[in-house]
Amino acid sequence: QVRLVQSGGGSVQAGGSLRLSCPASGYILRDHCVGWFRRAPGKEREGVARIGRSGAIIYADSVKGRFTISRDIAENTLYLQMNSLKPEDTAMYYCAATDYCSAVTRIVEEDFPYWGQGTQVTVSS
Repeated sequence: QVRLVQSGGGSVQAGGSLRLSCPASGYILRDHCVGWFRRAPGKEREGVARIGRSGAIIYADSVKGRFTISRDIAENTLYLQMNSLKPEDTAMYYCAATDYCSAVTRIVEEDFPYWGQGTQVTVSS
């Protein structure tokens, strides 16, 4: 059984940093495509970042240069380091995993069958 159990998140002032963690069980993250999504109030869920099976990384334009996605092979954990946070980054964040990512240059939500429970990130101005 695949389990993604998120931790991290919380509240921070604009300009601050947070790190989200997503340890996996029943699933080897290194061998699969993994990513982070978010849903802001009143908006659709959007892809934030993802690492393909080859290690190729894609970021949403809105987070480039501020967020870093990584995976720790030994700990089988996915991370999202978020720096220079802005109020518009406020959202529920989700980690996700899939056997296969269909697109090379964009993050396709429909590719991902396995999801974490979500964790809230709130950035105040």
